[in-house]
Amino acid sequence: MSMHSSLKGAAKIRTKRNVLKRFERVEVLKKEGKWSDGDRAFNLPKTKSEG
Repeated sequence: MSMHSSLKGAAKIRTKRNVLKRFERVEVLKKEGKWSDGDRAFNLPKTKSEG
């Protein structure tokens, strides 16, 4: 019997995500120098995912 196409292995599922979580956006802003400690994590500017 063959395996159903929706049951892929964990390694094959990894794809580029378009949306970052808040903590990931803060990390990107820190690398770019646009974030300093004490800043609020609301209304963050848009960031591109690393890819």
